[in-house]
Amino acid sequence: MKDPDISIDFCGRHLPGPFILSSGPLAFDGEAMIRAYRAGFGACVTKTIRLEAAVNPPHHIAPFGRDSLINCEKWSDLSYQQWFDVEIPKAAEAGVPVIASIGHTPEEARALVKEAECAGSSMIELVSYSSDTMLPMLDYTLQHTSLPVICKVSGNWPDTVEIASKCAELGAKGICAIDSIGPVLSVRAETNHFTLGSRHGYGWLSGAAIKPVSMRYVSEISDEIGTTSEIYSSGGCMNVNDAVEFLKCGAKAVGICTAAILYGINYIAELNKGLKGVMKAFNLTDLSEIPKISGTGSEEAEGRLKFIYEPYGDGGKKKCISCRRCERVCPYGARNVEFPEMKLYPEQCRSCGLCADVCPTGALSTDMTICT
Repeated sequence: MKDPDISIDFCGRHLPGPFILSSGPLAFDGEAMIRAYRAGFGACVTKTIRLEAAVNPPHHIAPFGRDSLINCEKWSDLSYQQWFDVEIPKAAEAGVPVIASIGHTPEEARALVKEAECAGSSMIELVSYSSDTMLPMLDYTLQHTSLPVICKVSGNWPDTVEIASKCAELGAKGICAIDSIGPVLSVRAETNHFTLGSRHGYGWLSGAAIKPVSMRYVSEISDEIGTTSEIYSSGGCMNVNDAVEFLKCGAKAVGICTAAILYGINYIAELNKGLKGVMKAFNLTDLSEIPKISGTGSEEAEGRLKFIYEPYGDGGKKKCISCRRCERVCPYGARNVEFPEMKLYPEQCRSCGLCADVCPTGALSTDMTICT
């Protein structure tokens, strides 16, 4: 089987891959976007361009756990003149599909959108801290640019899905969901200081920690807007499985930021290769063949889980490694492993399913389509 095609048509633009470098530190200038594109990203979003360049406090990015970050980094620290005169033209001339991130007010949209188009951008992404400014920004932008417009909606808003739907109705070609979550706070146990150098120590959470929130919004927005606009997810994709899950929930493209910071810009090559591997395993030739999961009209499951225990795998090789994780995590004491036997006490089991989820080898599994 030849290599599957992972290229996509997103908002009327053909991209060589579905992974978009989201707005962040790795897209801080033209050279950075060129590096990202050559590494394997399908498109790059600039750092958010505003009328005034940002001045960031010392220590504005920090790890949170193993695979998440908190940050108090602001918008771009380059002037808009630098972006429009140098950085965007440089990246565009190198073939990079540049998505110009413009924020955060209607006044700034009026001042910057047309210049972003003239500089060579392929698309415009509008971003705002407040939902009530997004629609006026979009209304102006649609009237003053011929480029596809993406609206970046935030999970911090009280009306995220509603605003996304209105953006689609007004004519936004794309919706980006959902940016980082916050404000959040982190302190150092060994010191008397906040982790970040911002006022009050507040920051914004990104990475694996926000994936379930991001995925919920992608799914809800997809169900709400249908094919009116296309979605790219932003928030929580750390590996190939995450990417496939976002695509199944309705995303057309997948934003990457935290993973590329933590694992390096060349991690995108691993994601592209892994995605092709998944497609080969399921005999898919095109990303559009990945089946979508809709949450609309879903009913709560009833009954009890059917557990499947396989102490041995193919060829008689031991599959259960007697790690006893299934025993350890069961809140009800419903399971006992004495290899090659596993006892389940039905009167104590509540069918929570955690025991199977933590099994590292798949010796213990469940089938949600089989409930007794």
